[in-house]
Amino acid sequence: MKQTFTIKLPAEWEPQHAVLLTWPHANTDWKSNLEEAVSCFVAIAGEILRRENLLIVCPSADEVKAVLGNVDSSRITFREIPSNDTWARDHGPVSIFVNGDPYIYDFGFNGWGLKFPAHFDNQLTRKLFDTQSFSPETGYRSMLHIILEGGSIESDGAGTLLTTARCLLSANRNDFKSKTEITDYLKLIFGLERVLWLHHGYMAGDDTDSHIDTLARFCNENTIAYVQCTDASDEHFPELSLMEQELQRFRTVEGKPYRLIPLPMAEAVYEDGLRLPATYANFLIINGAVLLPFYHSPLDEIARQRLQEAFPDREIIGINCLSLIKQHGSLHCVTMQVPEKTMIQQTDAIYE
Repeated sequence: MKQTFTIKLPAEWEPQHAVLLTWPHANTDWKSNLEEAVSCFVAIAGEILRRENLLIVCPSADEVKAVLGNVDSSRITFREIPSNDTWARDHGPVSIFVNGDPYIYDFGFNGWGLKFPAHFDNQLTRKLFDTQSFSPETGYRSMLHIILEGGSIESDGAGTLLTTARCLLSANRNDFKSKTEITDYLKLIFGLERVLWLHHGYMAGDDTDSHIDTLARFCNENTIAYVQCTDASDEHFPELSLMEQELQRFRTVEGKPYRLIPLPMAEAVYEDGLRLPATYANFLIINGAVLLPFYHSPLDEIARQRLQEAFPDREIIGINCLSLIKQHGSLHCVTMQVPEKTMIQQTDAIYE
């Protein structure tokens, strides 16, 4: 008798148990502005702890506790595990449910197509599992034969995935597979009905080859927030205009146009003559709130107001992320949500 499985890739707005942070340290690229980066992580951690738990990977739990100050540490699980960097969205576990039971996928992570060292980060999800960071009911599946970063996929929780061709079809990731093969594989492992591919859109300074979470995000099954560029003199204008046209052509499963909410193109920020990838699409949805990256710009408040339209029942909280874009990422990139039923609190553990 053939056994059938129902696989669900949850949406980010579904109930969460915790958020994973991989803490910045002196052996990462943050060493030149470590204090500034840590301050941003402390702000992110504080807002998350008001609403749910934290799972923190770090070299020293005591050092992180010292900078976090007066917070409810009973809601934090620390794991002292080596890491190359802090982009938890891409090296962290991707959570699914199989017949309602929690599982984590451990995809291969190779530093965004062999651009950067990732020998520690590629082991991180397995070590989290081995140190009992997840509930005993949570299953583990090694998916190291395929390179897939969490920032490259957006789920509506109902069988639709949004992604970009520039990333998933890029060299040094899965260039041995065709678009059709990758589509079929994503449908299989995530229980999807369909995959929506964007072929346009990018952010200057982005090392990820156009991760979807820098460009366009599901806010519910029928709503997509996206970066809109209205300045014809901006280098992003041609590509983001074409991306906007693609989004306008997409249809929901009911055959209706998506409700599209344009987020402003962030004010240009430069360092050493290079434009940094500031984007308001890199927000994090948590229980009861949305954490929105701010860049000390008048556009911050416009982005907040636009996003409030998409999330009328959630508080929109701005967090200064100028330090994060100096390493070419932002708020969503340094976090990974862990759904309810997947994680449990444990005593501190050191993985050796």
